Amino acid sequence: MTKKKKAYTFRKFTNDIHLWMGIGSGIILFLVCLSGTFLTFEEELKALTVKEFKVENTAKQKKSFETLFTNLSQEGSINRVTVPDDNSKPLEFNIKTSPKERRGSTFYVDPYSGNYEKAQKSYLDGFFMTMFKMHRWLLLDTKIGRSIVGVATIIFLFLAISGVILWFPKKWKWKAFKPGFKIKFSANWKRINHDLHNTLGFYACIFLVIMCLTGLCWSFVWYKDAGSAVLGAKVFGNRGGGQTINSQVTNENEQIPVENILTIANDIFDYEGNTTITLPKTETETYSITKRKVSGWSPVTSDKLIIDIDGTVLKEEWFNDKPLNVQIASLIKPIHTGQIFGTFSKIIYFIACLIATSLPITGTIIWLNKLKKKRKRKLKK
Repeated sequence: MTKKKKAYTFRKFTNDIHLWMGIGSGIILFLVCLSGTFLTFEEELKALTVKEFKVENTAKQKKSFETLFTNLSQEGSINRVTVPDDNSKPLEFNIKTSPKERRGSTFYVDPYSGNYEKAQKSYLDGFFMTMFKMHRWLLLDTKIGRSIVGVATIIFLFLAISGVILWFPKKWKWKAFKPGFKIKFSANWKRINHDLHNTLGFYACIFLVIMCLTGLCWSFVWYKDAGSAVLGAKVFGNRGGGQTINSQVTNENEQIPVENILTIANDIFDYEGNTTITLPKTETETYSITKRKVSGWSPVTSDKLIIDIDGTVLKEEWFNDKPLNVQIASLIKPIHTGQIFGTFSKIIYFIACLIATSLPITGTIIWLNKLKKKRKRKLKK
């Protein structure tokens, strides 16, 4: 009597898709997730390897911005200055030290003594740049690598969704659900490996899906444009500084000191936070001010002002007053990197990335164990 062939169910189909997509993209996903894990705490790790610039004597009177600008002008063209909310911390000047320099260099300045030094380079800079290139382009040519990472990210998205489907037991009873929530360390190594893949993957799934959905904005222009259309707001729309507002002042004598600009900004944004003032380069440009509330719900959101050189406020923009869709579109990067809620969300993302890095390994071991089982069954027959 011949055995009845089992029906090819949706669950079996999902399992096959999950298996073969995972095997096909495993190495790429491992490298992308591993590099992403390192990048989560890049700034914190680099800060540990350089000597901190300290403000020596806060009892003195602060020097004027005009004096500081005069001292620092020998280093190059000053783009902007960041004033921290803590008087014991140095001012941060961004200075374009040469015409070839695109983003400028950071200089730390003691506002009381006027002493300054260029931000030191960390010996980890090269390592993290390699991790960045691996995460974005797999160390390949930009166009080719970006597309490969993009396709692998789409596959990872399917793996995450199909993984959740497979996590649900066939019988929807608490007894069947319970094992999926924990790792049975008392079992043999095969069961532990299965639980590490199944359970940890389930817990990390929501964060991995968020990383995939946001990460694709860097891989494909069509995806970024589609995301902008869905949100009703341009993704990365704040790049380039937004709309330019020209100065309305014709008399140079009406120009007020930068200290006064800072006072106006602090009067409007009446809270503790780090204030960045972008300086006008020409007669037609204005001051652009952003203030970030470090102790707020998100350390990456900021309020913005455009102030004319005579102190007239030309534009006032509060982040919390923006529509939700505009807020989300402007926060795609911190949502992807885990900076959105500061250290708390970074820790969660670090753990999720670490789990994601392990999934191709534990998944491959599960597959190899199943292959061994099949071979043994064939030999017995």
